[in-house]
Amino acid sequence: MNYYTSSSRVFFGGPVTRTVKLLIIANVAVFALQSILELSGSRLVTELLGLIPARVSEDFWFWQLATYMFLHGGVFHLFFNMLTLFMFGNDLERYWGTRRFLTYYMVTGVGAGVCSWLVAMRSAAAVIGASGAVYGLLLAYGLLYPNRIVYLNFFIPVKVKWLVLAMGAMAFFSSLGGGEPGVAHVAHLGGMAVGLVYLKGRDWMQLYGRRQYERRRERLKKQFEVYYGDVRRKVEKDGDGGPTIH
Repeated sequence: MNYYTSSSRVFFGGPVTRTVKLLIIANVAVFALQSILELSGSRLVTELLGLIPARVSEDFWFWQLATYMFLHGGVFHLFFNMLTLFMFGNDLERYWGTRRFLTYYMVTGVGAGVCSWLVAMRSAAAVIGASGAVYGLLLAYGLLYPNRIVYLNFFIPVKVKWLVLAMGAMAFFSSLGGGEPGVAHVAHLGGMAVGLVYLKGRDWMQLYGRRQYERRRERLKKQFEVYYGDVRRKVEKDGDGGPTIH
């Protein structure tokens, strides 16, 4: 996939940024260690760092909610996650800055892990992969650059906003139906949902606060009108009885 804007043409997300580079290096390094140990017959990395819901529920291994996103189930799983991170993460880091970008990446990744844990708290199957955080990045990119064109398979042009909607819908329906074995669709959907709340939650709270303020204002206005009407009728009634002598 690649994209372009009306003012410039960029291939594969432009020059790599510092945090994106470090994240890719960290993912590749952990995958290399994971693969070497598995070739020797050990699943220590997956059992210790992968998200095993039962471990979180029973043994309180809460670190797994963050570490799972640095493990992957194969070369292609790693490649496509890192490719998407590279394509969309560079622009987001340049736009937001390093601190906000890294915070968002971790929040969506951990949030996706929490969602996966909540729907299967007694499961002993490991959830691994950066897909939750990557889906969160895709959601953010769609909100910031909705009309940019992405070429699927280098051939089919589609606007980012439609790509985000399509991927979100697929993750949603896959999570309802169980989906493809071995794919944590709940994590994909969770990454998008947490990202949406993270980016839009403050605006929603402000909008809710304004609406609550308007409701209170209208309620007080009606109460005042009722009170003022009663007072006015009483004054008019007293006035009809003639002058008051003191």
